[in-house]
Amino acid sequence: MGRSLDEVMSSLPPERREAIEARAAALTAEVEGLRALRVLAERSQEQIADALGIKQPSVHKMERQADLYLSTLRRFVEAAGGTLELRVQLPGKEPIRLSGIGDIRP
Repeated sequence: MGRSLDEVMSSLPPERREAIEARAAALTAEVEGLRALRVLAERSQEQIADALGIKQPSVHKMERQADLYLSTLRRFVEAAGGTLELRVQLPGKEPIRLSGIGDIRP
């Protein structure tokens, strides 16, 4: 019989456990695509569709798109319960936050 993840993790030295947990946190902080964002937010395609006022197949299509308008991305993120923040990192400067870009509100 196999061992559970908890059993494997508890058998590791503390330094190794900490490194694994730090890497898992970093991977969670950086998600790839809208589907991963929706799953992380624990929302179904139907729930996102309801929040956006569209049909579920449209959410499926959005999740597969490689290129989105910022306004579409903002609406999707808000439907998942989050907020969108756009930061710019310029060489030798502190990160700056761009506001109003992709905002569909007047």
